[in-house]
Amino acid sequence: MYAAVRRYEGVTDPAEAGRRVNEGFVPLMREVPGFVAYYWIDAGNGVMVSTSVFRDQAGAEESVSRAVDFVRDQLASLLPNPPQVTTGEVVASA
Repeated sequence: MYAAVRRYEGVTDPAEAGRRVNEGFVPLMREVPGFVAYYWIDAGNGVMVSTSVFRDQAGAEESVSRAVDFVRDQLASLLPNPPQVTTGEVVASA
């Protein structure tokens, strides 16, 4: 399995960002081949973190590409700063 983690800082409206992600981005993630799971986390203080899990590296990389497009088109006013992005192989899980 592979995962992509994106950390957004300076989120202006976490509740609205969560609504848009749930209604618009989650369905896009489910379409990516190898999809396993997606989480959108409100870490507080204007920080939100997303975690996408896929069966293979291609799926994780596709999720990052789709996230770039979705943020640009649907969330730019709510997520004004570029995210810190980490992708890699899942080497332990529960």
